[in-house]
Amino acid sequence: MFEGFEAIDIDVPDRGYEKARIRVVHGGSGPPLLLLHGNPLTHVSWHKIANELARSFHVVATDLRGYGDSVGPRDSGPSHINYLFRAMAQDQVDVMAELGYEKFQVAGHDRGARVTHRMCLDHPATVQHAAIIDVLPNRHIWNNVTKDWAMRSWHWLFMTQPYDLPERMMSGVPAEYFMEKKLSKKGIGLQPFAKEAFAEYVRCFNEKTIHASCEDYRACPTSDFTMDEEDFAAGKKVSCPLLIIWGSLSHTGTVFGDVLSIWQNYSAAECLGGPIDCGHYVPEEAPKE
Repeated sequence: MFEGFEAIDIDVPDRGYEKARIRVVHGGSGPPLLLLHGNPLTHVSWHKIANELARSFHVVATDLRGYGDSVGPRDSGPSHINYLFRAMAQDQVDVMAELGYEKFQVAGHDRGARVTHRMCLDHPATVQHAAIIDVLPNRHIWNNVTKDWAMRSWHWLFMTQPYDLPERMMSGVPAEYFMEKKLSKKGIGLQPFAKEAFAEYVRCFNEKTIHASCEDYRACPTSDFTMDEEDFAAGKKVSCPLLIIWGSLSHTGTVFGDVLSIWQNYSAAECLGGPIDCGHYVPEEAPKE
């Protein structure tokens, strides 16, 4: 996977969020394109499309702080400040600056898409174009919780529980078992995942990643949500062009309906897109599309 790419680690500074070490793979030539993965994945989730994109772009794929081979801080306090989407977004801006880019394009899936959304709001002069893959705005999710959503997004409610209940329970089963249950969606199963990619997800699902991902999910309905509400009330919207993509079989569309129109309420620029015939894990289920 990622033939011809270089793997490096970049230490990002303390900017009010404790410093982290970010794993980066990059390759290709052309305009810079940052790719951000989701939970419980790593940069490897882009392996089916990274080399094709590298024909036209300098592709940079990273592990979010604490995920994969990236290392984040342990203590986050009651605000979970070190795992805010704002902190994760700042990491990526610092990574791209270290590679020589003050402006770039970005595509994010799942948690990476939420980082992308926050990056667009916090760094409007930096993000030139953005692709949001199979999520809805954090604010919209928490203001429109339903039984159907809760049944299909059980991990959101589970992983937000206080330390260290979810950490102990997630660590209490083999990583391969948890990954199978988490990634296997009804009617789709594990078929979209290459054996090499699945093995990487299992390898990286350790105590470090479990704790970091729980802190990420704890921040989501608390400090992240507060920022999102304040931005929405102030009329702060994404100012760069947005591409919105989601899987037609994913809960994103089947539970919430017209995904594109919802995102248009959070955008002040061109906002286009539509569904792709697949489930939630779009980059691995429908790489050509």
